[in-house]
Amino acid sequence: MTTVRLLLLSNSTTFGGTYLGHAREPIQEFFQDIRRLAFVPYALADQLGYHAKVRDHFKTTFGIEVDRVEEGAGGRTLVERADGLFVGGGNTFRLLDRMQRASLVEPIRARVLEGMPYLGSSAGTGIAAPTLMTTNDMPIVRPASFESLGLVPFQTNCHYLDPDAASRHMGETRETRIREYHEENDTPVVGLREGSWLNVEGTGGAQTARLGGPLHARYFERGREPRELPPGTDVNAQGGR
Repeated sequence: MTTVRLLLLSNSTTFGGTYLGHAREPIQEFFQDIRRLAFVPYALADQLGYHAKVRDHFKTTFGIEVDRVEEGAGGRTLVERADGLFVGGGNTFRLLDRMQRASLVEPIRARVLEGMPYLGSSAGTGIAAPTLMTTNDMPIVRPASFESLGLVPFQTNCHYLDPDAASRHMGETRETRIREYHEENDTPVVGLREGSWLNVEGTGGAQTARLGGPLHARYFERGREPRELPPGTDVNAQGGR
């Protein structure tokens, strides 16, 4: 069977760092045999400016050319021929809505399942999950469905924040919102703190999803207390433990 390869970043920029700087080494290794990427910029309104930023960064840092996936037949053709794909961050609802309108959800899923390397950041990581239901974003547009790419068997919550014990804010914490999700849904949720990523490889039951970066991840299951997963943990091996 074809090996699926995903690199799923919680965020694109860490505090005090540069764009994708915290993940430079894993990205370089992930795309070591790739000289040209297709980039999906739909999560931001300024798609041209977003593409220019990503194009310049990948050319300067990795020596990789980047082509923009347009919202039309040309975009689908590019995805079908691409050697690798990067789906950037922004608003997850807008990203999925534009992908659905451009009829790109199935072509992207098919290419990734055929072995095309997939790099996601923030919203691009969120849509690798079965649905976008655990995103932090406001629904500024309404997708036809919440179902996304379903490339991993768990949900993700990127930019995961721990409660601040010194804060007087009385609103819901991320943990509270994820517990609410599990009042209605069964799929586990991985809270990815900024500076973390998942390196996913394999197919079906043989798929692994290793936590990378310096920080633990927060793992949530319905009906159980959340757990802390240290770097190097295979998230896919956690269910039911």
